Amino acid sequence: MSKKITVHKFGGSCLRDISDLNRIAEVIRFWPGQSVIVVSALWGTTDRLMRASQEPRYASRLVNDLSRQHLRFAPGILESENGGVFNAVLNGIEQALEILSRNSSDWKASNRLLAAGERLSALVVAHRLQECGIQAHPVGAEDISLKLKGSNRAPVVDLESSMKELDRTALHGTPVITGWFGEGADGELALLGRGGSDHTATSIAHLIDADRVILWKDVDGVLPLNPRWGIQSSPIPYLGYGEAIELARLDTPVLHPATVEPLRSVGIPLEIRDLRGVQSTKAATIIGPDLHQTRRVKAIGCLPNIIRIRARAPSLESQNEQLGRVLIEFAHENIPCWHLDSTHGEIVWVISQHDIGKANSIVSAHFSTPETEEYGVMFSLVGNKLPEDSELSIIHEIQTLLDVEVLSATDHAIRLLSKKKEIHSMLEVLAEYLNLSIEV
Repeated sequence: MSKKITVHKFGGSCLRDISDLNRIAEVIRFWPGQSVIVVSALWGTTDRLMRASQEPRYASRLVNDLSRQHLRFAPGILESENGGVFNAVLNGIEQALEILSRNSSDWKASNRLLAAGERLSALVVAHRLQECGIQAHPVGAEDISLKLKGSNRAPVVDLESSMKELDRTALHGTPVITGWFGEGADGELALLGRGGSDHTATSIAHLIDADRVILWKDVDGVLPLNPRWGIQSSPIPYLGYGEAIELARLDTPVLHPATVEPLRSVGIPLEIRDLRGVQSTKAATIIGPDLHQTRRVKAIGCLPNIIRIRARAPSLESQNEQLGRVLIEFAHENIPCWHLDSTHGEIVWVISQHDIGKANSIVSAHFSTPETEEYGVMFSLVGNKLPEDSELSIIHEIQTLLDVEVLSATDHAIRLLSKKKEIHSMLEVLAEYLNLSIEV
């Protein structure tokens, strides 16, 4: 019987000091089966590299600072088998900065610079694990042919291409894989969006048919209410994939929507665990297949400052053609469309207020005199589809309690709009009604 495979992802918040490396080593040493590790850069490193990429002439101290920082985490790495690679990464940073000082638009040099944080982190983590007697080794994501969809900056991993070309021979023992980047469609190094290392981890889990993925964080689990609203709540024990994606799109800082997608088609569970918390046999939050027997609201997503754009078209043929063009241009400008409703003669888009300038310009180019309407907030009551009677009852009760209108109801969420801006007080009412908050 083959060993069970667990993909562990350690983000920058779990790589703040050497005590974190000791905790990671403790986890991996006693974890059953094979462990595959994906890492982000050490805490704060990516931000420093980004600043340096924008002002390379003023980054003369960066290489020395990064060297000292990483040597504090792994004092003996220069004398180890990875010492040469460690120095090569530092030299690569210097070379990239030199190129960018001459040509600030050289995206290849910029990507090499930004990817260096994950390379150094993989070396440091692997070194510490080796010191603890674990057969670990660093692995570059692009070196094992992890393909991304797109060039330069890519939205997601190309699972189909990666499945064909992934070099699995490098995944022996305990590989420590760089997150956030891979090989672009043009063969050059490409970067995912911020938070892309979680997506790297779940994509690798899909590709190697892992048994589970654990995202190690500095929080206990996914909360039903974003802590920024100041309402205390306890972690959600179980979320379906669809519920998790809806909550991630709107309001949770713990998850990115692209994190869940690679697991959905193959049914691999995702766990959220706190590296610094009390270790237990069960994760605070588990994300897995949608269980429609648990029909209740589990969380409230919240998106402030929303705009509804309404446009009219003279004919259905013209409407469909122009709508397609608008959506393409929205995608090109990275404008999320939170809701789209197209009926004969009328189209409605719901977008965030900060996108209204670009969005209104795009819509106006295809439809005459679009109308806009402002809303203070969009709420999403996240949970697998309720029985029709319960859904209608909840909506009616909430409309009685608060001045809201129903935007949409899907298998995983009921979205509501309100023109009010008193978000905190409205959330308190919703949380109490849905029994999601706890007393302080």
